[in-house]
Amino acid sequence: MIALPIFCALISAAVGYIDKESPPQWNPVYTVKGLLYIPYAELREPFYTWYDSKAGKSRIDYYGTMVKTYQFAASAYKPYGTSVKIAPVTTEEVLNQQTCLQVNGSQDFSIEIQTVLPNMKDFKYIGTETMQDSDTAKWQLTTTIGQKLNKYTMWVKYRKSLKVKGESIPIPVRYEMKGYNSLLGSHYDHYYIEYTDYDVEDIDPEVFNIDSSMQCASFPGPGNRHYATFNPMMEFMHPANEEHVHHEFARFKKKHGKDYVNDVEHEKRFNIFRQNLRFIHSHNRARRSFTLAVNHLADRTDTELAALRGRRYTGPNGGLPFPYSESLIQTESDKLPTEHDWRLFGAVTPVKDQSVCGSCWSFGTTGAVEGALFLSNGGQLERLSQQALVDCSWGFGNNGCDGGEDFRAYQWIMKHGLPTEEAYGGYLGQDGYCHMDNVTVATKIKGWVNVTTNNENALRLAIFKHGPISVAIDAAHKTFSFYSNGVYYEPECHNKVDELDHAVLAVGYGILKGQKYWLVKNSWSNMWGNDGYVLMSTRDNNCGVQAAPTYVLI
Repeated sequence: MIALPIFCALISAAVGYIDKESPPQWNPVYTVKGLLYIPYAELREPFYTWYDSKAGKSRIDYYGTMVKTYQFAASAYKPYGTSVKIAPVTTEEVLNQQTCLQVNGSQDFSIEIQTVLPNMKDFKYIGTETMQDSDTAKWQLTTTIGQKLNKYTMWVKYRKSLKVKGESIPIPVRYEMKGYNSLLGSHYDHYYIEYTDYDVEDIDPEVFNIDSSMQCASFPGPGNRHYATFNPMMEFMHPANEEHVHHEFARFKKKHGKDYVNDVEHEKRFNIFRQNLRFIHSHNRARRSFTLAVNHLADRTDTELAALRGRRYTGPNGGLPFPYSESLIQTESDKLPTEHDWRLFGAVTPVKDQSVCGSCWSFGTTGAVEGALFLSNGGQLERLSQQALVDCSWGFGNNGCDGGEDFRAYQWIMKHGLPTEEAYGGYLGQDGYCHMDNVTVATKIKGWVNVTTNNENALRLAIFKHGPISVAIDAAHKTFSFYSNGVYYEPECHNKVDELDHAVLAVGYGILKGQKYWLVKNSWSNMWGNDGYVLMSTRDNNCGVQAAPTYVLI
């Protein structure tokens, strides 16, 4: 038996006779489907790719055909390449109208066609492994950049070529990146792609044609800010392009005045921001009923975000029953206007920021009392003190910045009254000394009413008749943390009263593009959501808005 020279070392017959010294070279023309998984960002995004390097064209569709992206290499007409995105756009005039948007490359940033398979030039063979019920060859590349150790692994199976006898075609199975940062002492990044339906047949040129009835418009603003949304996959293919992440992080730090104490903290926050940015962009590609955006929370961990949700359910609250029978609720609700917004009547104080304190319960409480006081004193609005509740209502079961419930605050107000913010002092975002002695109270309350639960008509009636309503919601989802606009409907939301973790204020209701919503005031600053507000869908009592609404009697 003749020994083979080392440059012809072969993988076992189970995988196919492939040279271990020669990493796979992908066909210059291919189509493939895939699922991009990003565990740290809680993402699972499907895509479908057409890649033709001979023609200088590529196309990637996301979430079925929800969003289509095209990349065209440089030509005489566009010397730095062109990227096009076709996506549904909703304005005040149109709903989900398919629209063509375009950015052109420049001297600073040339647009290349986009592969969804990594450049395997420097990958090394490290063995075989069963993957997706197939024997695969395993190739890996390890790189070190500063304090970052990155491992890129590709699993490949092979099939005999129908065109060239004796030749095998590499078939992508899975691609994975794991990044370890020695400065942080932990993994900072992880994502992988599962591939299916790989094909190397010629692609019909029609695939790359854009409907001639669409006039592609330039995207408003500097184009280089949009490369990442027009071509999301460029961040995940080796060698990756992450310029947009650094650009967005720099903008984020400047806008929100972020100044981290050292390099370790900066690197930690950058990596958190990266994952949240990916989540935001991917969600927006999915084209749900609402959009997300980078806000002041984008560098916070899940644990830090959880600290903002300070409602702690402890059981029934002993409030008075809603003074309307089921039949009267229906009769009265039929007379209500389709939209109502207490802000327009001056019954709602400006949005505040609860900061790192889990005092949301105090904001829902004061908002409900402010609204009731407004209605009882002829339309005069008073800014009442959340800090007094944080500092002083421990004896009724609240825990300051570590959570509480509106009815416990109501009990305290019934006994002690509630001062204005001016009389008591400003909100601190921390537990403070109670100093109610010698502070004049603005109001006391006689009690509180539990609006009939899980009844959309009852809550609508209560808002219209009795002013802003304290409500509890399930806010434990990234989609809520980065909500920007539109009607918020989260299918993963809970709606049972003992599963709700955040207290907010319902100040109105309405209809947007045929979707009914509750107009809800949050306490995460006016940099969050739509100037501090969210339109929460009424469908299926999503996120529990109707589960525990209360208002007060003055």
